[in-house]
Amino acid sequence: MRSGKETDVVTETLSTEQDVIIPHGAGFWRRLFAFSGPAYLISVGYMDPGNWATDIEGGSRFHYDLLWVILVSNLLAILLQILSARLGLATGRDLPQLCRDRFKKPVAIGFWVLAEIAIAACDLAEVLGSAIAINLLFHIDLLPAVLITGFDVLLLLALQSKGVRALEAVIVTLITTMGICYLIEMVLAHPQLAAVTHGLITPKLSNESLYIALGILGATVMPHNLYLHSSLVKSRRTGKTFEDIKSAIKFNTIDTIFALNMAFFVNAAILIMAASVFFENGKVVTEIQQAYVTLTPLLGTTLAGTAFAIALLASGQASTITGTLAGQVVMEGFLHMKIRPWLRRMVTRLLAIIPAVIVIALNTSGGAASQNQAVYQLLLFSQVVLSVQLSFATIPLVLFTGNSKVMGRFVNPIWLKILAWVAVIAIAGLNAYLLITQLL
Repeated sequence: MRSGKETDVVTETLSTEQDVIIPHGAGFWRRLFAFSGPAYLISVGYMDPGNWATDIEGGSRFHYDLLWVILVSNLLAILLQILSARLGLATGRDLPQLCRDRFKKPVAIGFWVLAEIAIAACDLAEVLGSAIAINLLFHIDLLPAVLITGFDVLLLLALQSKGVRALEAVIVTLITTMGICYLIEMVLAHPQLAAVTHGLITPKLSNESLYIALGILGATVMPHNLYLHSSLVKSRRTGKTFEDIKSAIKFNTIDTIFALNMAFFVNAAILIMAASVFFENGKVVTEIQQAYVTLTPLLGTTLAGTAFAIALLASGQASTITGTLAGQVVMEGFLHMKIRPWLRRMVTRLLAIIPAVIVIALNTSGGAASQNQAVYQLLLFSQVVLSVQLSFATIPLVLFTGNSKVMGRFVNPIWLKILAWVAVIAIAGLNAYLLITQLL
């Protein structure tokens, strides 16, 4: 770790990209509304198509046994995202910028490469999820559906030109759409409430379920979201004093807790639906299309399948937006290199489309069933890749937020340092165990 230029956390010049003014002297609720937004942009990464794959397989294979994994993953996500927001607000710089400032150049470049791998894995999940939704809703074959996902750059550019508030409004709309769709699914599925409660509070894990559990962890706590959140919080014009920054940290903490608990509801609902509908009817789901097709006969209404596909499409599009924003933050922060948003979007999407096209093309001879299964396995694999990459974002985050030279008066207190390191060590340990068991 190199010394870097030390920063006075209360006099740091604010980002010129900020465009949401926080009203001074306003009441609690008005200020909370002004601060609300960044965590909702982050939260969509916690309910993207990768979550669907891991949650559906987890529920259909292991009933409610892995609900506690979703709960623990969500608590880890809240902790780490709060630290990310705290870092951005206290220093005026985001996590990639601090990595560039304080690590030697080869180390910083290594972290950048790993961050790009994580973003590519995430975008792969979004490509596959959106393509599956297009296939289900419009009966377009998977290969052209994957290519169609490349045009979502137009949506992103249109939204970015309207400002951060418009972007946040669209994201909240998509989250609400997912929430309503899965509320419908939950009502139709009639889950066993006692069994759901038991699954939430009773840790249970086997060698067979570990792969899916780590997939859930990788789909929930995403490395690129840690980079992005530390940048997004700078979109609020908070002021420079100690009290201003302290207030901003408080309101962003509330925003994070509320937004990520909404994500927890969606993820838990997906697994509960899969457990209630598929496991209890003796069906292990090995592809998302299979879940869609079997929902209607098992629940007795086409509304179930339609709501499922609409929510999946909303999930893919929402996650695409934040994935692109994260890519811009990572490239500019680690390399100090700016790139046009449309070009960044196209490069990232191309890196995701290529493996998707290859996998689909290689399984053409086996028909639609073979393609669906291959796509589903690729989706699961992308989430495990994200889980393995997670430590390379969490370790610098915990190092910086626990360093008084970086954070000044906002350095993590002892109890928070201990909690953060326990979380980081647990994540690294689980991933190491997965790699060992898969390689041996």
